[in-house]
Amino acid sequence: MTNHYYSEKPDLAHDFVEWDFELKGSRFHFVTDSGVFSRGTVDYGSRVLVENFTDADLPAGPLLDVGCGYGPIGLSLQKATGRQVEMIDINERAVDLAQRNAQRNQITAVDIHQSNLYQEVHEAPFAAIVSNPPIRAGKTVVHEILTGAEGLLLPGGSLTVVIQKKQGAPSAKKKMQEVFGNCEIVTKDKGYYILRSVKN
Repeated sequence: MTNHYYSEKPDLAHDFVEWDFELKGSRFHFVTDSGVFSRGTVDYGSRVLVENFTDADLPAGPLLDVGCGYGPIGLSLQKATGRQVEMIDINERAVDLAQRNAQRNQITAVDIHQSNLYQEVHEAPFAAIVSNPPIRAGKTVVHEILTGAEGLLLPGGSLTVVIQKKQGAPSAKKKMQEVFGNCEIVTKDKGYYILRSVKN
């Protein structure tokens, strides 16, 4: 169990790889490793989330990336929006990589650290929370991310997540509707749903 990407301390042998990727009009250089999610490329769900996120109608304030992995969502949204971004993950190897990737891409307006769900959050309240949640960690964990977000958002702030239809998007939409009183499907792309709720 220690070698899932949602494990706190993966004990796989290191196997670093480096590659470039373009997100939201900016080119990034990433280093990744064994024991983290989607180490060979930015996974398709994260790409769809990044490309469909906008902060145009959000209140002033920081963003939070929950389950940041090696950093593609949080780092690209910091560069695109200019906002302070807090990035958290339970996986200490992922956090270390995200910190290194921030340095490699000269992104300084980020606070990247280990946290089990929202336990160690620093910057609340947030203008927006984004997540490509760890589906394999189970429905309970995913729904904790959805239900815990509302209390950490500013009025008018949003929660935006990406989940595949076959991996629970309909039940996630129902849960977000319960918690926020609203949930829109921003887009559907190859089975990935971008779901967004706004705090009233």
